[in-house]
Order: sequence, then C-alpha cells, then structure tokens
Amino acid sequence: MSNGQWYPPEWPDRIRALANGELTPTTPRRAATVLLLRDGAQGTDVYMLRRRTSMAFAGGAYAYPGGSVDPRDDDRHVDWAGPSLTSWAERLGVAEAEAQAIVCAAVRETFEEAGVLLAGPTADSVVGDVSGDDWEADRAALVERELSFAEFLARRGLVLRSDLLGVWARWITPEFEQRRYDTWFFVAALPEGQRTRNASTEADRTVWIRPAAAAAGYDRGELTMMPPTITTLRQLEPYAGAADALASSAKRDLTPVLAQARLEKDQLVLFWPGHDEFTKHIALKLHENGPGA
Repeated sequence: MSNGQWYPPEWPDRIRALANGELTPTTPRRAATVLLLRDGAQGTDVYMLRRRTSMAFAGGAYAYPGGSVDPRDDDRHVDWAGPSLTSWAERLGVAEAEAQAIVCAAVRETFEEAGVLLAGPTADSVVGDVSGDDWEADRAALVERELSFAEFLARRGLVLRSDLLGVWARWITPEFEQRRYDTWFFVAALPEGQRTRNASTEADRTVWIRPAAAAAGYDRGELTMMPPTITTLRQLEPYAGAADALASSAKRDLTPVLAQARLEKDQLVLFWPGHDEFTKHIALKLHENGPGA
C-alpha cells in the first residue's frame, strides 16, 4: 500500500456477499473515542496508542483511547457539570439518556486507556494524580465491567466535567465489516496535574505526537490508521493549541460518515462520501472464489 490506510483483506468478499443478499449487516454498537490534546513546544500534540497486532479489529493500527458505550450509564444518576443533557442530546442527535451514556463512555475510556480522568470533586475542579493503587483498583473494575462509570463517580463523589469535552465527528463502521461501531469522536485537553500512561491491555505503544507528524507518517506508509483517525488528525493541524481546537468543536459538522461500495464493470469501488483520499478500486477477478462470487 502507498500509505498507511487500514484495509482488511476480507472486505471485497464481504462487500459482494452483502450486495448479493448473502450477508446481513451487524447493528453497530454505540462507541466514543477521545482525541486527548496538550500544548507542546511546536503546537498541539495528540495522544495516540498503537493497537496490538493480535487484536481482531484494526490490529497494529494507531488510534485514540475509546470503546463501546456501557448501557448501564444510560439512565443512572450522574453528577454533571457543563452543558445540560438536553444540550448534549441536541448536539449528538440522540435522546438524553443516550447522550449521557455516550459522554460517560468518552470520559470512562480516557481513564481506562490513558489514565486521565475528566472529573472532579466540584463542578469547577479536576482531580489530580490518579495513578495510585486505589485508583488502579477502580480502573480495573471499570475495565472488567464490574463497576459502571456512574457507580464509580458516585463512589468517589465526583462530578463529570462534560464542559472539558467537545464533540468533533461521527463515523459509522461500514455495513460489510463484521465488527461495527457508531462512534462519536471528542476532543479534550489534558487536565493540569494529570499525566498519561499506557493503561490499556489493547495497546503495545503510546505516543504524544503533533497531528502533522502523525499524518506524515501515515502518508509514508509508516503508521497504519483507519480513515476516521487520519481524517481527524488532518483536521487538527490548523489549530495552534488545545483550547482553540476545543472551542471550534461547537461548529463541527456531525453528519455520520459511512463507507459505501459500488460495482463498476470488473471492479469494486470502495469509497467514503466526502473523503476521496480513501477511495479504493478492487479488481473482482482477484476474489472470484470468495463468498458471493
């Protein structure tokens, strides 16, 4: 490949099976991911992790902390700071209970995978260092889903700081992918007094990097990424600091991006509407023995 675009080899066969009515699309799971930002010496830095090659989904690809929504956070009481749930629901295009769960997922996954917690004892404060043994015990319980995030916040007497997040984009995994996610991408600034660490068992490397440098690594084929990852990196490049990016998030277009495919003579054309750089032309004759052939 000429760049680092993540591309599963089974996709052409699954695309044709879907077109032939032999594949039923999986319902996407709600998910949230966070572009954690900080002000570096040369501009904005973003925190990225590399997924272990053994991972079934996007193994070896660079991504951001993120994961599935926990349904238990839909309707439990959460002490909340920042925009109201009504405002979040309108911005995300979902019901209030669903908006709460999505924002909770963003904050929870940042804590689970980066050791950073966007919450505090009051509506205008943030906790300090959260790397101690007692914090680690709670983090592990969250990872194992022994504890919901709402329960964790209540146990700790913490207020979720939704004002520290800005929603940036929404991407939905293609219908022909086996593992599908309806993912909201958020931006957030690293709180003062906290530091990141590789707390995820799914990552073998983490890095703070300038978006332009990460994008250049992708363009050279050195860093593997999924389309939404490289797209959001490129979108961050113009911003001089984390605060600027966060402030601009209120005006971001959240129209979902969903990959599509069409048949053209002897090839499949795979494309993401509005994102021409990801278009792929796949010769059908290379897959004539696959499902749906």
